[in-house]
Amino acid sequence: MFGNISAFVNGNMFFGVFGNDLFVRLSNEDQLELRKNKGSSMLEPLKGKPMKDYVVLPKTWRARPETLRSWISKSLEWSSKLPPKKAKK
Repeated sequence: MFGNISAFVNGNMFFGVFGNDLFVRLSNEDQLELRKNKGSSMLEPLKGKPMKDYVVLPKTWRARPETLRSWISKSLEWSSKLPPKKAKK
């Protein structure tokens, strides 16, 4: 995305890197849960334009790989249930 690294399942982006941020795609319920953590925020690749469903993981979690793994797994699980996207031509 925007020249950064991202991961997809069935054509849907579920995890990525944007600048110095790691982000995941989540259900509304999981978004609310994650947003309770200090340092998380909605992904805003353009200032003032948050991307629906995508939340930035707290930078402090980089020292907690088990926590990162858990949220990335939730993201993969949620995103794999979304309708597949057709490849762009």
